[in-house]
Amino acid sequence: MELITPSIGLLFWMTLSFLIVFMLLKKYAWKPILNGLKQREDNIESALRSAKEAKEEMARLKANNEDLLKEARNERDLMLKEAKEIKDKLVSTAESEARVKADAIVAKAMEDIELEKKAAVNELKNQVAAFSLEIAEKVVRQKLGDQKAQSDLVDSLVKEINLS
Repeated sequence: MELITPSIGLLFWMTLSFLIVFMLLKKYAWKPILNGLKQREDNIESALRSAKEAKEEMARLKANNEDLLKEARNERDLMLKEAKEIKDKLVSTAESEARVKADAIVAKAMEDIELEKKAAVNELKNQVAAFSLEIAEKVVRQKLGDQKAQSDLVDSLVKEINLS
């Protein structure tokens, strides 16, 4: 029953021992514990600040990346546009050159055809003239087969020459 109703001496010694333990704990344990807690709190605060800064940096980098991507897309579109213009220019140049060459080939062919046509006409004229001479020679031989017809023809030709 002494524990339920302690005596004054017991209370004194319990209070004294509690105060000694309290002072020892305060001096040797609580200061290091509180310093450790304070240091841990500072570390956590520093880590939170670093995390926030890292998050902000990531947001800035993400915005930079998006800007770079937009710029790269714009450059790509510009390059594609320029390449298309160059291709169109090359195609039109090639078409015009082909057209010029085709026109030159057609003109040369027409000229060759005209020359061949003239040569064929001249050849035909020469053949017609040769045939005409052969026919005329045969007709003249037949008609001028006798001496009298030949001398009449020579006389008429001499008269024509004298008249001119």
